[in-house]
Amino acid sequence: MTELLINSFIQIRFLDVLDIFLVGLLLYFLYTWMKGSAAINIFIAIVGIIIIMKVVMLLHMELLTSILGAFIDVGFIALIIIFQPEIRRFLLNIGTSKFAIGFRKIFSRFGLKYKTDDVTELDPICESCISMGEGKVGALILLAQENDLQDIIDTGVKIDAVISKPLIENIFFKNSPLHDGAMVISNNKIVAARCILPITQQTRLPGSYGLRHRAGIGVSEMHDCIVLVVSEETGSIRIVFDGKVTDVKPSEMKAKIKEIESKKQFSNKK
Repeated sequence: MTELLINSFIQIRFLDVLDIFLVGLLLYFLYTWMKGSAAINIFIAIVGIIIIMKVVMLLHMELLTSILGAFIDVGFIALIIIFQPEIRRFLLNIGTSKFAIGFRKIFSRFGLKYKTDDVTELDPICESCISMGEGKVGALILLAQENDLQDIIDTGVKIDAVISKPLIENIFFKNSPLHDGAMVISNNKIVAARCILPITQQTRLPGSYGLRHRAGIGVSEMHDCIVLVVSEETGSIRIVFDGKVTDVKPSEMKAKIKEIESKKQFSNKK
């Protein structure tokens, strides 16, 4: 046994060390990516099984190796189903990464547009959120960025209207048939309302966050949109971006949105 382990370590090459380092780096990023979600426990279990399998392969325990190998092979399809939200989020993040943005810039030179560059009018949006907060009317508004949120739009009622304070307030009025769900604003238009959003899988959230907040966090984890949440219970206004929630004062709302947009544009230009 000792001789086997010694011979194994003697045969380690530089590429083996690099391989171990890259795998460790990949596992670290996967862990930080899924940390706080329900999938983290499954992820830890999978890593444990893979490590055990490698150990039994090194010790030439053929029966246990074949059992664990069959378990991993059969479980691969199940893992795709279990991690479907995480895989989708990962692919969406790749699509909005600097690498993908660079490709879109190249395509735009040939006349291929990914998204129009219309600047969203924030004044009527902020004014309506402040007014709804004072009246304790719940609201959930998505401001599209690089991603046009088409999959979210398809779940709701398409409107395609000019942004205005009265229209936003009428949509979220308690007796309105469109008030339940999210509004999507893209290309300086109210594109859709009553949209259905994915709920975050984070478990460490304040108890005061209801479904409206959890839906806002969930969609911001999967898309690069800016989410505005008006609490029906307290009238407070929160801005959600990239899964992070920020409480804002009504007077600071517009400035905070512009700050997030400017930081995102700056990072995309790098």
